[in-house]
Amino acid sequence: MYATQKYATRILTAVLGGKTLTDALAEVWRADPELKPQQRGAIQDVSYGALRQLGLLNTMLDTLLSKPVHEVELRALLLVGIYQLNFTRAAPYTVVDHAVKVAAHTGTGQGKGLVNAILRNFLRRRDELLKDARRTDAGHWSHPDWWIAAMRKAYPSAWRSVLEQSNQHPPMTLRVNRRQGDVDSYLAELAAVGLEARALDDTAILLAHPVGVDKLPGFFDGRVSVQDWGAQHAARLLDAQPGMRVLDACAAPGGKTGHLLELADLELTAIDVDGQRLARVDDNLRRLGLKATLRAGDAAVPKIWWDGKPFDRILADVPCSATGVARRHPDIKWLRRYNDFVTFSQQQRQMLDALWPLLAPGGKLVYATCSIFPAENGAQADAFAARHPDAERLPLSEGLPVDGQLLPTPEHDGFYYALFRKRP
Repeated sequence: MYATQKYATRILTAVLGGKTLTDALAEVWRADPELKPQQRGAIQDVSYGALRQLGLLNTMLDTLLSKPVHEVELRALLLVGIYQLNFTRAAPYTVVDHAVKVAAHTGTGQGKGLVNAILRNFLRRRDELLKDARRTDAGHWSHPDWWIAAMRKAYPSAWRSVLEQSNQHPPMTLRVNRRQGDVDSYLAELAAVGLEARALDDTAILLAHPVGVDKLPGFFDGRVSVQDWGAQHAARLLDAQPGMRVLDACAAPGGKTGHLLELADLELTAIDVDGQRLARVDDNLRRLGLKATLRAGDAAVPKIWWDGKPFDRILADVPCSATGVARRHPDIKWLRRYNDFVTFSQQQRQMLDALWPLLAPGGKLVYATCSIFPAENGAQADAFAARHPDAERLPLSEGLPVDGQLLPTPEHDGFYYALFRKRP
């Protein structure tokens, strides 16, 4: 318990200071490599949970405090403690006792009395505090006010569901490698090892409960991959046929790259601006027993990496706000700022305009994001079509909304797709 609170507090402090949750977790693992898997799991669970519920936790803590806590790490400890008392099965006495001990080594070390008083007061007033906090937008939805307002405007009939889903645990979905098997046979294998699951389509399987990949039959032999169902639409939409030259722009970590190659034998080039992330593409392809040409480079600057030969298909999975996958990365809710969308939109425009000349006449380009904000999605696709008279907007395949916007559901994350063909 002590290690959980200590490190979850450190992680929350880092995220509130602007670091990503991924980086904050990595720093803790490096700082204490002796942590056992069970301890790591507990630290991760509390860190993710506190960030998912941060709006509610902040609202209740502000009610409990008679004056602001200026030590960021001490405030983070209080948020962690309140999260554990309200959302976990940990014994209240143990939570409070260890939080006081952590406080002795937090900041100036003068917060023991405050931590003890606040957490005990929370236990006494929990029902009242929860009721009052959930009357506020921040407390009820646990999203920034500007995000809530944007969702109300964009999705007048669905904004509540969008926000609710963004606070849930994400689904674990598998993609069966069609080169090595089919959904029905893999479902049988899962049942044989006691894993409950159901098919979503002819390659996607939804697990009833997430498990480690070491529990998945044949995972290390490339027979199955972990990939969100929403993300699996990209390769299908591209409709790449055997022998085609295909570009997977911004390919890391390689889920879509692998899917494309599972569907057809292609001359595929995968690029990513981050060489370290590109190594993950290589790892994924090795596990699947597939090959592609991997090149480090900026998709918006093709002259550095392009060989001059047109591509028949291009997957433009562009950098975006990642707001459609916030339940997998709850720090996104608190790190994003409204002005960020101006920057992302500029990057997306530059990338699309740079990639379009690389597409052969009659070829297809899929524009993809994992965002739920229209400025990055429908508005971006419409503006692209207006700038390029030779870009013909094509209807999407069955199973996708007409407007291309997938909103988060219990079965998939939030994604956007637009399909264009270059007129001959």
